[in-house]
Amino acid sequence: MEEPVLNVHNKEEHRPSHSCEHILNRTMVNMFGCPRSRNAHVEKKKSKCDYLLDACPTPEQVAEIEARVNEVIALNLPVTVRFVPREEAAALVDLSKLPEDASQTLRIVSIGDYDDCACIGAHVENTSEIGAFKIISHDFNDGVWRVRWKVIPNGQ
Repeated sequence: MEEPVLNVHNKEEHRPSHSCEHILNRTMVNMFGCPRSRNAHVEKKKSKCDYLLDACPTPEQVAEIEARVNEVIALNLPVTVRFVPREEAAALVDLSKLPEDASQTLRIVSIGDYDDCACIGAHVENTSEIGAFKIISHDFNDGVWRVRWKVIPNGQ
């Protein structure tokens, strides 16, 4: 099958961090019932994500977020890509952040059976390539919880 032509992607992500962001997003949705990150800046050195929450997570919840993300990483899940028509994708994933000019065929990135997300970015092939997830700091202002985090490469 010929790979469909998608919108041009103007950035080369750090694959382990970008893949970890997907896991963090699903973990936040599962734990708090919030939307996926509304603003994210994902880099090799450190990353940040903003979540719309009713209250700041407690220290115990922050520790649980970190533990749950690392548990998923440790499952060594495959990271796969499939192409689906936009109408079909709408039944699978949240398309609210999709740009207006997005193509009619969307690229869905799946992390095992844990997460599905429309995404044109670069990812690892297996969660075993991510390393460890570490929350560096966080703050809560006006209903937005900003979490700063990084991935620590395997063997460090």
